[in-house]
Amino acid sequence: MNQTKAQLRQLGVQTLKNLAPNKKAEKERRIHQKLFLSSAFQNAQTIGITLANEIEVATEPVIHYAKQQHKKIVIPKTLPKRQMVFYELTVETILERSSFGVLEPTNSRLFLPKQIDLLIVPGLIFTKSGYRIGFGGGYYDRYLQQYPNQTASLVFTEQLNDEWLPESFDQKIEQLFID
Repeated sequence: MNQTKAQLRQLGVQTLKNLAPNKKAEKERRIHQKLFLSSAFQNAQTIGITLANEIEVATEPVIHYAKQQHKKIVIPKTLPKRQMVFYELTVETILERSSFGVLEPTNSRLFLPKQIDLLIVPGLIFTKSGYRIGFGGGYYDRYLQQYPNQTASLVFTEQLNDEWLPESFDQKIEQLFID
């Protein structure tokens, strides 16, 4: 029963939309705790993360806690030719909605891949071994090809699905924080 990535993407979105809000909040709290206790998070000075949409694991608490810990937060901005860069998120950062409906920085300091200690990668479907299906642009797989440091993803158990085979360009995530 091998489904296409497009079918799995649809399934992933539907699964996330169907999570009861109170159950989702409780699962998020546990996922965040696992992340905060990890050496990957504790040792990172600069963390790359997205501003999550409402169906994904919330990233706002991660950003807030990381800033309390005096860590730098960098967020992605998409570029032409399916490229992506990360800019620092500060109180001065001006955010603008992209064509994907995602808030992106317009005016802050650019960080190179090697300057980001931990990259928290979003996704819709994950294998237990760390491969992911994202939203379909290939931005993260391209970025990860030249990213040298630690990767992690925040995952609801409902997003785990091993019934698909990663393709040659799919990049494996090192650590999944799951609940």
